[in-house]
Amino acid sequence: MPIYKYKGINELGQKIQSTVYANDENEVLDIIRKGNYYPIEIKRVRELEIRNLLHIKKVKIKDIAIFCRQLYTLLNSGITIITCLDILRVQTENKYLKSSISECYEEVQKGISFSESLRKNSDIFPNLLINMVEVGEISGNLDVIMNRMAVYYEKENKIYTKIKGAMTYPIILSIVSAIVVAFLLTFVLPTFVAMFESAGAALPMPTRILLNISYLVTKFWYLVVLILIIIIYISKRIIQNEKISYVLDKLKFKIPIIKDLMVKIITSRFSRSLAILISSGVPLIRSLEIVSNIVGNKFVSDGIDKSREDVLKGISLADPIEEIGIFPPMVVHMIRIGEESGVLDEILDKTSDFYDDEVESAFQKITTLVEPLMIVIMSIIVGFIVIAIVLPMFDMINTVQY
Repeated sequence: MPIYKYKGINELGQKIQSTVYANDENEVLDIIRKGNYYPIEIKRVRELEIRNLLHIKKVKIKDIAIFCRQLYTLLNSGITIITCLDILRVQTENKYLKSSISECYEEVQKGISFSESLRKNSDIFPNLLINMVEVGEISGNLDVIMNRMAVYYEKENKIYTKIKGAMTYPIILSIVSAIVVAFLLTFVLPTFVAMFESAGAALPMPTRILLNISYLVTKFWYLVVLILIIIIYISKRIIQNEKISYVLDKLKFKIPIIKDLMVKIITSRFSRSLAILISSGVPLIRSLEIVSNIVGNKFVSDGIDKSREDVLKGISLADPIEEIGIFPPMVVHMIRIGEESGVLDEILDKTSDFYDDEVESAFQKITTLVEPLMIVIMSIIVGFIVIAIVLPMFDMINTVQY
């Protein structure tokens, strides 16, 4: 019997997270509802654990954006949803997305709604997309919804591309540094050490330290790799803990360089997500619930959940959003203006466009800082190794002179 991991929330805003054996997701939904909780997320544990362990992203944001854009084009041409899925499952290149679209096609043919078929493939399709498709089915504007989702994921992909581009140079430099250091430790250093020992030269402390590291790397490399794998696995398991995740996500807003970038990314994502939900007719309370699960930060997510509770009490959204403490004053004022004028979705959309540009600018600044920093770090490491090799040479020269 499959194992499912689920999250739920009750009327008081209290959350629950657990695992359960069940035949399918409907049985898990019954279990959650019997406990007087509303379901937030349901995942099959096996699929989830494998993806977390290997850190494999089956479907990229770009693939989802293309899927939404193609589906909008087909629906807008008057083609039925079944025919659209039949066409997309043939021409989609990503094998995971292709398989999921085929499953959706088969489910829709059986009479199941499109949103429900997407929900059965929630490890592939984002929760936001699933909820928006459900809204589109209810309102009869699925083509409009898919167009909005295409624009949304295209913007998300643009930000992701900026992140990837900014990290490319540091990653390449890190790899090159690791290769250089490994070569020096495994080939160069042992050769010189053997020469020094045969000459009877005393090895200084830096050389002895590097010699021990070199011996460990060359003789017990498999243990080093195993220890690294264990550390990575344990770290991921620890981070998955909600309390630790909350502390770490809150800590990100204390680090000077990262803070500015995180604020802009989350502000952009929050504004854009909330704008598209409200403009599609999703009630504000439900919109906040969905947005809290996609901002990508536990600290901010809990703050949005608290804001949702305050809005339920009749408080204006701007005030609890301000209390979270990470959103810029401009965003709070824009939300307040949007609420007073009744065009909150339009205001949020303009805000997200502004912060999209701010994110790009922030990445350029970070890249400018990281590149020289990486060069300095690499120079220090390689310089230390070179000094450790050169020092015994001076000792040998002094010995010969005397």
